[in-house]
Amino acid sequence: MDKNTIIGFVLIGLLLVGFNFFTRPSEEQVAAMKQYNDSITAVQAEQEAQTEKHTAALSHVAPIKVDSTSLFYNASEGTEQFTTLENDVMKVTFSNKGGRVYSAELKEYKNQGDEKGENKTNLVLFKDQENSFNFNFYNQNEVIQSKDYFFTPVNVSETGLTMRLMADSNSYIDFIYSLDSENKEDYLVNFQIKATGMEGKLAHNDYIDIDWAQRTPQHEQGYVFENRHSRLTYRTFDKDTERLTAAEAVTETPEKNLNWIAFRSQFFSTVFITDQGFKNSKLTSTPEEKGSGYIKDYKAEMKTFFDPSGKEATQMYLYLGPNHYKTLKAIDSDKDHKWKLNSVVDLGWPIVKQINQWFTINIFDWLTHLGMSMGVVLLIMTIIVKAIVYPATKKTYMSSAKMRVLKPQVDAINAKYPNQEDAMKKQQEVMSLYSQYGVSPMGGCLPMLLQFPILMALFMFVPSAIELRQESFLWATDLSTYDALIKFPFHIPLLGDHLSIFCLLMTVTNILNTKYTMAQQNTGAQPQMPAMKWMMYLMPIMFLFILNDYPSGLCYYYFLSTLISVMTMIFLRKTTDEEKLLAKLEANKNTEKKKSGFAARLQAMQEQQEALQAEARKRNKK
Repeated sequence: MDKNTIIGFVLIGLLLVGFNFFTRPSEEQVAAMKQYNDSITAVQAEQEAQTEKHTAALSHVAPIKVDSTSLFYNASEGTEQFTTLENDVMKVTFSNKGGRVYSAELKEYKNQGDEKGENKTNLVLFKDQENSFNFNFYNQNEVIQSKDYFFTPVNVSETGLTMRLMADSNSYIDFIYSLDSENKEDYLVNFQIKATGMEGKLAHNDYIDIDWAQRTPQHEQGYVFENRHSRLTYRTFDKDTERLTAAEAVTETPEKNLNWIAFRSQFFSTVFITDQGFKNSKLTSTPEEKGSGYIKDYKAEMKTFFDPSGKEATQMYLYLGPNHYKTLKAIDSDKDHKWKLNSVVDLGWPIVKQINQWFTINIFDWLTHLGMSMGVVLLIMTIIVKAIVYPATKKTYMSSAKMRVLKPQVDAINAKYPNQEDAMKKQQEVMSLYSQYGVSPMGGCLPMLLQFPILMALFMFVPSAIELRQESFLWATDLSTYDALIKFPFHIPLLGDHLSIFCLLMTVTNILNTKYTMAQQNTGAQPQMPAMKWMMYLMPIMFLFILNDYPSGLCYYYFLSTLISVMTMIFLRKTTDEEKLLAKLEANKNTEKKKSGFAARLQAMQEQQEALQAEARKRNKK
């Protein structure tokens, strides 16, 4: 190392020593920094303690012990008492233990009664421990779980009730419940939480934790179908409605703030709503075992706004009622809310949903208000739908009929090219033939696709129509579940212990429809293979096993729809003079017609293939 390098290192060292000496903090600055670090450590320790309390509060383990130092110790013992609010459509009972909703009875709907379907009483949406609400408040020493305390009912009236959790006469937390005093047919419960005199007694958090659970009872006869249509549903403030899967146990933690959460069965829901938002939500849905008397075990953990000073109340709502589209929609309209509660009702994919919202539901309500039985309503609805799609059905049929009258010429082309290596030439010539006569093999596909959403709309609407619940027609005692006129003393795999007559009729008409459809499509251009024929007949039989547990109203609709399709096909076949149709095609024949895109592509492929074959022959000669 030379002299200059040594001098450079020495100067750098002196520079660092000097910088540290002149920039070191004073004793006052060191003391201030230590105090700051100590305060940060204390805050972090408090946050960790709060997190441990939150975790303990939401862990569903043994309740936190309430001792004499607890803020609400005087409310930790008592006797459970009940208070009821009711209107024309529901009766809601509240318990002073936890200040919660204890049960909800719907006056307009009945349960399934005894084994014979008799002695039906008002439907109880839930009762006792089937539904639980727990609100977690915090101070520096404890987690205050509402479920552990006895509230005092105050300000009780016909439409309102306050459940008060008292620390002392001047310090308390109110759970305020009320029904609409004007609308006696409203399923909405207004719910507020408001603190009074709690400054300094509660932690300065701007939120409370909520632990909500419901073990949803089985309200319908058919477990399989009700379980399939019972799904935890929620809506975000971005106007997205999401549904948890119904088939298996699932937990979801939405990143966005939620406007409402619905614990939904097939026809009824408990919906928890807040405009202040549910944050950090954890949602769980678990199917219950068949025969347990329950459908789903739902759980929701979340945070929402809370002002411990009491200046602003926590505003929430509970919807306790039917999954009836217009009832839910009216809540938004009457109260000027933007909740879109009607999206609780699943009406299908977007285009199908629009058809149901604007057409199916309105026609259904109109026919229902005429006093007809639900079986007749479904019959008329099916006829209306079939009438709407008839032009597209006819167009599809005529496309097949044109191909069928040209079958002799197609057969001649098939005989002209018997070898497999000439398949491309044969296909090209067939397409050229169709092009000359102005016939498109794909001509029936577009009309079929256009009518599909309309046909599917009613198929999606019927399972969600609560109006069909416990409505009888012919031998079916309840159109919202399967008809079990034929019962077996044993269980048949895939089929069950019963045979639905409407499902059987639907299967028979589907076999007939398959027969007529295959006869119509047998144009000779693509001869049907025996295996394909058997598969087409096998599918309706598979539907017998798949749909045997489905609602009889749905199978009835499917039976009517297929029967009308068969009758329509027979009518079109009888009224179509195929000789006149062929003569018309001959009259309009034009050998100069432009080839269709498909025919042009076939010709290009054929020319390319022939060029490749010619080149191969040349190489072989060489």
